[in-house]
Amino acid sequence: MANVCEVCGKGEQSGFNVSHSHLKTKRSWKPNIQRVKAVVSGQVKRVNTCTRCLRSGKIQRAI
Repeated sequence: MANVCEVCGKGEQSGFNVSHSHLKTKRSWKPNIQRVKAVVSGQVKRVNTCTRCLRSGKIQRAI
């Protein structure tokens, strides 16, 4: 599954784990993407959306 929200475009972010001795190793943070049925321009479609968009009501779920 793609790690990109189709509503807001949120995707994977990268950064570093930083130890106490200040050694750095690469790591990534992935958004919580859910595949849901939603109403898009009057039709029911399956979309990949982040839980933040679902919770804030940016997308209307289909029943």
